Amino acid sequence: MVAAIASDNPTATLPVNEKLFRAISTSVEDALSMGGLVASCVGTSSVPIPGNGTITGLIGVHGSASGFVTVNSSETLAMKVVGGLLQDDFSTLSAQIIDGFGELTNIIAGGIKARLSKSEFQFSKITVPSVIIGESYQIAYAKGLEFICVVFELNDPNAIMLDQRLLRVSMSLLRL
Repeated sequence: MVAAIASDNPTATLPVNEKLFRAISTSVEDALSMGGLVASCVGTSSVPIPGNGTITGLIGVHGSASGFVTVNSSETLAMKVVGGLLQDDFSTLSAQIIDGFGELTNIIAGGIKARLSKSEFQFSKITVPSVIIGESYQIAYAKGLEFICVVFELNDPNAIMLDQRLLRVSMSLLRL
């Protein structure tokens, strides 16, 4: 599995939709580059992977396909990413970080929307982002959804723990 992720075509041996994978990975790359950050894809899944981060951004989408985009990370990573976007340093979780993480979720969802605009997964409307703070929540997914989760590792030599470097972006869509 690691060899497939490191190859030129990470979805070659994985049961994930390549269009959705490319839309997510390019949108995350673009969003992080706005703050001068770089991350690498370290995994994909076609089934939900529980996020172990404490901050989750959530945006609903609707069009030819409807569903949700979620972005999950640790507080440490959220502060790093929002700090990069705002060109500032943060050491504690604040309203500004929560708002900025909602905006990051919006930027990623907007990028996905643009990249899927001419596909069977196109959606034309997105909701205002919501941000969940804390652990121990679950999302119930209906049967029949197209699901993908892509996990990225931020290139941050100062983050000692793995969960401080992981960003999970998930998308669940039902084609209408």
